[in-house]
Amino acid sequence: MIKNLNIKKFAVIILSAMCVISCKKSSTDTGGYPPSGGGGTTNPVKIDSTYSPVDPALPITAGFFLDGFTGKIFTSVEGITGAVPTAAPTDSLTINLNKVLAKVPTLIYGNNSNLWSGQMVTQPNLMQYITDLSPNIIRAPAGSISDIYFFDGTDAMHAPADAPAQILNASGTAGAAGYWYGGNTASWTFSLDNYYKLLTQSNSTGLVTVNYGYARYGTSANPVAAAAHLAANWVRYDKGRTKYWEIGNETYGNWEAGYRIDLSKNKDGQPEYVNGALYGKHVTVFVDSMKAAAKEINATIFIGASLYQEPPYGGAYTSIQTWNQGVLTSGGTSADFYIVHNYFTAYNANSSVADILKTSNVPSAVMKYLQQQTTAAGAAMKPVALTEWNIQAMGSKQNVSFIAGIHAAKTLGEIIKNNYGEASRWDFANGYDNGDDMGLFNNGSESGAPLWNPRPAFYYMYYFQKYFGDRMVADSLKAAYNNSDITTYSSTFTSGQAGTIIVNSGASNHIVSIDFQHFPAGSKYYWYVLTGGTDNGGFSGQVFVNGNGPASPTGGPLNYATIKPYSAPLAGTIKINVPSMSVIYLVADKK
Repeated sequence: MIKNLNIKKFAVIILSAMCVISCKKSSTDTGGYPPSGGGGTTNPVKIDSTYSPVDPALPITAGFFLDGFTGKIFTSVEGITGAVPTAAPTDSLTINLNKVLAKVPTLIYGNNSNLWSGQMVTQPNLMQYITDLSPNIIRAPAGSISDIYFFDGTDAMHAPADAPAQILNASGTAGAAGYWYGGNTASWTFSLDNYYKLLTQSNSTGLVTVNYGYARYGTSANPVAAAAHLAANWVRYDKGRTKYWEIGNETYGNWEAGYRIDLSKNKDGQPEYVNGALYGKHVTVFVDSMKAAAKEINATIFIGASLYQEPPYGGAYTSIQTWNQGVLTSGGTSADFYIVHNYFTAYNANSSVADILKTSNVPSAVMKYLQQQTTAAGAAMKPVALTEWNIQAMGSKQNVSFIAGIHAAKTLGEIIKNNYGEASRWDFANGYDNGDDMGLFNNGSESGAPLWNPRPAFYYMYYFQKYFGDRMVADSLKAAYNNSDITTYSSTFTSGQAGTIIVNSGASNHIVSIDFQHFPAGSKYYWYVLTGGTDNGGFSGQVFVNGNGPASPTGGPLNYATIKPYSAPLAGTIKINVPSMSVIYLVADKK
């Protein structure tokens, strides 16, 4: 309550209130609240255009992966006139540019190389696609092969003397070790030196997984020291080119070399089966050796240790059940960051479209689980890298469909929202296998498509990075009817533009209105719309970019780099058509 209010003060209050109502910027003043695309003004009351964002505190889970963060510059290009809907919106999106949720690590756009897709740097088309994709970080050698990989050998004649010719699988059956070598220059594989060339030519940094399995199946008197020394020698050979390193691949897995060892050949008293506590102790040895090697060459490196990403499934083998507790209480925390992998959908299931797209909550669930696990173990949380991710659906060509692309767009948004420091999709290329292919490019095994033809997911990831800024900002979606079709991820660029990515995972078309708060808007906005084709039911192998489709039965338009965006004038609240099963990538110009 205000007491003793005199007439003069009362008049000032009245005048101020009138100014609040009448001094707002008009709908045609592009220095105010963004204006819209040709659909006219849907809300004449404007919010202020004062842009004054404050970055949040650096999240522990991103940590040093944000070192050297630089702002992102958006370069406007001439667009072609896009159609603006005149019907009423079904959904309204409000974006608060001053509320920054996260700075975006460039390393979340990563991918995995492998050793069975040939000497990739000899393939100019593939190299152009990878360079355009701009993964920023590329992992090597290749999943489980990492644990049977000797970077400094050329063939079996050059395997270490203490690497046995046979190793045990999970059932205890001995089989040929099948080692791989970094010095193998045959045309069908991928040499280590060409991996380094791939990094240089694609302007990417490296993420190297050293051979942990050798610490288990090695037959020397001290196999852990031998394996750590091998890893340290790789650091020396690397000469500071790679900053990020992993100790083993999915080291908890009963599918990994070293999970079970032949006790009759082991000389340092290790248990038959690996466990988290053992791995944690070994991590300390690797870290000491590798950091010492890095110091010798005056390099700074960060080393990661594997954690299990979710509550163990019912009946899980013992190693998984106790893995995280063992790692976190026995030395695994000597690593600089934690590594997780996730393949989102049910293992080898013929997952439906809905099954796949509803898994967008996985990055959040994984992060919450890791936080719970570290707290329970009394360990510190550290930066988190999701160094393998994809879907593992099979039976309906899901992996090579545009649905995998929509899933990729949602996954990138959730990775950013949940403050991961790094993420690498699996992988560049595999084998078609009747469409059960997680590879981003056709390695020649899919007939009817050009060699290295990009799969649909390539396009969704390419445009995501092109149209998503360096800061994720808060947004709020209000639907005219209650549904979960629409998901949005909004951002700003250091160069001043603002944008949003709108994913429609439903069967209905939507019209979304977009209002940016605290935005000194410019004169235009631009957008791309990505949709699927009509082949293969709900899992079309085609993607269309602003109506431009592929020349072959699968993939997308190969002129993607020159396809002009749609554009429209900013003249009020933006309205945009969002077709069913589509992704919109939109950026609005600054004043």
